[in-house]
Amino acid sequence: MPPSPATTSKRPSVTEYLAEAIFSGRYQPGDLVPREVDLSAQFSLNRSAVRSDIRQLVDAGIIERISGHGTRVRDFDAWNILDPQVTDWMTRYAAPNPDIQREILAFRLDVEPWVAMTAARRATARDLVAIEEAFEGMEREMYAAGSNARRLHSDHDIAFHVAIFKATRNIVWSQLSHILRPSIYLLIEMSNESSTDPEASLERHRELMEAIRARQPQTAFRAAEAVLAGTAEALGLQPGDAILGSGVELPPSA
Repeated sequence: MPPSPATTSKRPSVTEYLAEAIFSGRYQPGDLVPREVDLSAQFSLNRSAVRSDIRQLVDAGIIERISGHGTRVRDFDAWNILDPQVTDWMTRYAAPNPDIQREILAFRLDVEPWVAMTAARRATARDLVAIEEAFEGMEREMYAAGSNARRLHSDHDIAFHVAIFKATRNIVWSQLSHILRPSIYLLIEMSNESSTDPEASLERHRELMEAIRARQPQTAFRAAEAVLAGTAEALGLQPGDAILGSGVELPPSA
């Protein structure tokens, strides 16, 4: 990953300082962040520079200025989560924050089983090859030695899920897979690091791949749920009662 703006800028970045504090959970929605005058003193910057840095977080929907009260962190649903800058902050800073992890996981649990079902109906031969190559990369790196093996395993894991999005043959889902890639990678990397049974996780991915290859939409739906349930377990997260599709009545296979 390239150096963050905080380390390459010619002056200290208040934007990066606050982004790290908010995404890591030190400041929660509803909390007030430090005042401009205090940040100016802390970073030895003039008020204009501090105000400019804060504006980036305001424009991203992360914080808001409240006249007479200060600057407050907004609720998660106000964040411009598809903004590339926001997803970059999320990837670099949100690993310690279970609330953000839970939000990303809840989205994936609500969406990816349906994406898998659609992929099982529409995937082309080329799509199936891309899914299989990503899976084979996961399998190869899981058993490989070396300091880069775990990172490469996660790289292939994200490629596996992106390939399934593309296999829907829908341009919106394909574009979303690129936009969401950093936030999805955050969960994949952390769950791979904390998993106590990587072989079982690999097998769940294999079952998902085989369901898509066999053109079995309902099986693919449930297999995607199983993959994400394993992610939730590895992260120690409880995504919520309305997730996992346990009560969903799937339409009959075409």
